Amino acid sequence: MNNKEPWRLVRLLAVTQIVAWGSLYYAFAIVAHDIQRESGWSTGVVFGAYSWSLLAAGLAATPVGMLIDRFGGRAVMSCGSVLAGSGMIALAMAHSVALYFVAWSMVGVAMAMVLYEAAFATINREFLLHSRKAISVLTLFGGLASTVFWPLTLQLNAALGWRHTFLTYGVLHLALCAPLHVLLGAGGARRLAQHGSAARDHTLHEAVRDPAFWKLAFAFASNMFIFSALSVHLIPLLQRFGHPAATAVLVASLIGPMQVAGRLGEMALAHRVLPQTVGRLTFACLPAALLALLFFGESQFAVAGFCMLYGLGNGILTIVRGTVPQSLFGRENYGAISGALAGPSLLAKAAGPLAMAAFVEFNPAPRWMLFILLAVSLVSLGCFLAAVKARRGAIDLALN
Repeated sequence: MNNKEPWRLVRLLAVTQIVAWGSLYYAFAIVAHDIQRESGWSTGVVFGAYSWSLLAAGLAATPVGMLIDRFGGRAVMSCGSVLAGSGMIALAMAHSVALYFVAWSMVGVAMAMVLYEAAFATINREFLLHSRKAISVLTLFGGLASTVFWPLTLQLNAALGWRHTFLTYGVLHLALCAPLHVLLGAGGARRLAQHGSAARDHTLHEAVRDPAFWKLAFAFASNMFIFSALSVHLIPLLQRFGHPAATAVLVASLIGPMQVAGRLGEMALAHRVLPQTVGRLTFACLPAALLALLFFGESQFAVAGFCMLYGLGNGILTIVRGTVPQSLFGRENYGAISGALAGPSLLAKAAGPLAMAAFVEFNPAPRWMLFILLAVSLVSLGCFLAAVKARRGAIDLALN
């Protein structure tokens, strides 16, 4: 592969990531209540099937990563786009609960095959150098998915209804994303040289036997639990602090731009700072943001500060998820190892909104919810610090 081809791969993935995140992940929030109103199904069925799709993605993450390690991203992500398109079309045709769950199961497995973890594994397999920069660039484009697809879904749903909206997205996966993934290149198996890293290549079996792996997995999963819970409950939480809905939505809109700003900042500093150092700062952002909201939640300035710090940290965390596993465990089996790390995070993503909904029903006081999330964020930070410290010690021991 010549020097220009890997960046061609990033350009292709940029398009497919926007479509995949926008249609498979973000669109549901826009159409969920219309699905419930038309079908007459309970909230548990409508939202439970979507949560199940995230669980299915978590279960499929490790085998998908192993397939990418062996066969490359073109084969796996192309098949994932076909499965995603078929799943979206099946959703459009679902008139029974059984078919509705089957369709979301297809979409869930497709998520594992076409979203960030699969794209990161593909990039790390093809880039001998600059994989960290390529991941950072890709996340900038992926961050546009909600910006593009929330208003697009709103317009399509109003004009066509949710079934034809999903049908349109299914065709988009089949007609656009699948051909673009075919163009990724064969990606023949090859040994990737180590550049500037002291970490040796671990097999998946070696990685999962390393305590640092599980500390890192728990750090990512607990952070994802908080993110998924706040993605659903942040606006109602701010309203319980006394902020009008319009104000809450306006201030929360700071999160998206700050995610982009965080990713741009990481790109600017990438050549000077280790991924582990970026990770330490990123994991520290979340408890700092939650503390501000916990103690000063009635203040609009404090809420704005929370949203900015929260968005900044969350934007960079996406890059950390793609770069730290490579730095700690090597490149050769990156797909399998990152897939195994992603599994608990996807399970936590599915559990977060449901767990917090149950807690809010039990005790709606906003500070109790924030106190729980703060405790989880501190555990997450501690686990990440312990993971990178343990691997640093192991590398130093191997070098001596």
